[in-house]
Amino acid sequence: MQKGLKGNNIKPNLALTIALTCVAPFLSAAEVTGTLKPGELSIGSDLTYPPYTYFEHKEPSGFDPEFMQLIGTQLGLKPRFLDTRFANLILGVNAQRFDLVASALYVTAERAKQVDFLSYLKTGSSLMVLTASDFRPQRPEDLCGKRVGSIKGASWVPKLNKVSAEHCLAAGKPAIQSREFPTSPEVAQALLAQAVDVQMEDPAVAKITVQKLQGKTVISSNELIYPVVIGLAVRKGNQPLMEELTTALGQIRANGSYAKLLERYNLAEPNAEEVSAALGASTN
Repeated sequence: MQKGLKGNNIKPNLALTIALTCVAPFLSAAEVTGTLKPGELSIGSDLTYPPYTYFEHKEPSGFDPEFMQLIGTQLGLKPRFLDTRFANLILGVNAQRFDLVASALYVTAERAKQVDFLSYLKTGSSLMVLTASDFRPQRPEDLCGKRVGSIKGASWVPKLNKVSAEHCLAAGKPAIQSREFPTSPEVAQALLAQAVDVQMEDPAVAKITVQKLQGKTVISSNELIYPVVIGLAVRKGNQPLMEELTTALGQIRANGSYAKLLERYNLAEPNAEEVSAALGASTN
């Protein structure tokens, strides 16, 4: 699904305004549309995560900025990206610092209790190691006794901890040592410095990282690990905005612009069963 991504060759043609300051923590008269400011759609995003969200020539670039430009056009709103570290995105949207989150945010059971999701992509995770290493893990069960680096707040960290307890320790093997870092590039630097043995990462991000590091790292896993759904996150109770986003997504599906964007990034939408499973898990 995610093979063939060429993040360095994707050149979005965007004119988005970047703002690093927070808006007032109270809804204005724009309550009728669910946005904090008339004519504007403010978006929390961790702009350190190519090919999904990153800076290029000081502009927000990647899949999510292009996707939000399509959505904004349908709504007649100008997207405004606020660069926010991943661990603070849900806190930010709930504190009304921005209207929504668009940052390759996985739909998980715990997050679905905190925000409302509009699902629009699916992905998973891959394992990346140093090319010079003999270690070639294929699945989480291969990581017993290893130091695993992840971006802080990654959805697979609790799953790794479960594998560590139920597989590694239960079999008398050493535990998985899960280590979290603020950004994906910092995890990669830790891998290069041998501070971790393996980086667990989104497949598209891992592919771009391998390309940028020019052969110093390699993706060792052959299949998608922990397939997940990605969604836009909106503050619970902000039904007006959720309804408008849902309508806009339907419109860009109908006019073909979303299909073209997905094709350029070699990505896909989740099907109804996958979305239902992702959201339904929150009731378990």
